[in-house]
Amino acid sequence: MSTDDDLLFMPAARAAALIRRRRLSPVEYVDAVLAAVARTQPRLNCFVTVAEEKARADAATAERAVMAGAPLGPLHGVPVHIKDLLDVAGMRTTHGSAIHAQSAPATRDDVLVARLRAAGAIIVGKTTTPEFGVKGLTDGPSFGATRNPWNLERTPGGSSGGAAAAVAAGLGPLGLGTDGAGSIRGPAACCGLVGLKPTLGAVPADTARDAFGNNTYAGPLARTVTDAAMMHAVLAGPIPLDPWSIGAAARPACVSLVGEDLSGLRIGYVPRCANPRVAADVAANTRSALDAWAAMGAVVEEVDTPIDWIEYEGRVLYQANFAVFCAPFLPEWKDRMDPVTLAFMERGAQFSLADFRNAQFARTRLFRAMQSLFDRHDMLVMPTMTRTALPVAFDAANDQVMVDGEACGITRQGWTSPQYPFNLTGHPAVSLPSGLGADGLPTAVQVVGRWGAEADVLRLGALLERARPWADRRPEAG
Repeated sequence: MSTDDDLLFMPAARAAALIRRRRLSPVEYVDAVLAAVARTQPRLNCFVTVAEEKARADAATAERAVMAGAPLGPLHGVPVHIKDLLDVAGMRTTHGSAIHAQSAPATRDDVLVARLRAAGAIIVGKTTTPEFGVKGLTDGPSFGATRNPWNLERTPGGSSGGAAAAVAAGLGPLGLGTDGAGSIRGPAACCGLVGLKPTLGAVPADTARDAFGNNTYAGPLARTVTDAAMMHAVLAGPIPLDPWSIGAAARPACVSLVGEDLSGLRIGYVPRCANPRVAADVAANTRSALDAWAAMGAVVEEVDTPIDWIEYEGRVLYQANFAVFCAPFLPEWKDRMDPVTLAFMERGAQFSLADFRNAQFARTRLFRAMQSLFDRHDMLVMPTMTRTALPVAFDAANDQVMVDGEACGITRQGWTSPQYPFNLTGHPAVSLPSGLGADGLPTAVQVVGRWGAEADVLRLGALLERARPWADRRPEAG
């Protein structure tokens, strides 16, 4: 390889192909990533745990398998990191909280980690998350703040902010994130990446407390659509412990997306969800993405159907969950928990059973409203976020999000409003880079598809990537 920088920013698909052809050493690759992690950790703070010894040993094993001509998985020898909400055998799962900071190392891999290992991936470490993944920024009392490699004074988003910052900075081409209210797509948008939230059940969850009412998903953060698709293919498939995954099936690809003539494709453009404003630069870049698809023949129509995006009811479900889940920790840990977690718990505890049940009913109404939109549109497109990344010191519980100088509410009202609805409805959604804002930070567009249509949203993303390439942009601050 020519330089370490070329290696660090190489797509995972190309690296895996070079490894299979014996043109890239897994040992060389992992060594380069680990050196970059050590070099950038003081500035970016992406990692909670770095598994240097185990990663190097696994890379050596991977190299021996290549030289022996053994069967190789699709990610053989590729470095991958795991968000610190998922178990990796031999590493602590701290959940971004002082409560678990000294917990015993996990004794088994999460099912998704096991699938990545079976595909040949090398797990290099665990990335930062806010306490229990509760907010859209990545910081906390137990580990400090993770910073955006595009600008160290900005957040990488949350709650998969460590994974997004690491991928953007070249610290491994693939990160496994989770998404409970936008926690893959928001960090992808902040850091100029592709972030996929799959259909409910497409990627299984064997640790969800409420398997039937689940709204949390796992998926890839990557620099290219191909890399995201490759990782998703490894993660997907049913398990007996996740009822949504049993019988879940991917839809056949939309015929209008097979080639590059999109004349048969109907795109519904949603300018705003529950948010009052979208920044001018974000709106302009979203329109440029829509124009690129329209130039390929797609019909783009603004969605004029009134939609209740249930911001309030979504907040009831989200905050009440944390109020119940975290309550046992309060007597011992309250003074060491994130103030944002405590604020969300306090608000969640004030909701009644009637509030909670009415919110669940609203979730069903929102799902049915989305299904009706897909009677008229093949895809929905909207900005992923209303503006570029917020300041790293932003208070997610109390501060107002400013959009073009106007106060627009707290984060889920003013910033991440386009994301959480699709956690509730279960539809697949991918965040794609749409350009750079006036401040030089990434902006993003979100594509939402029918249930089971991951292939369609990724294909539409691949066509945008070809028309408006983004993977060659590298942040300088990291």
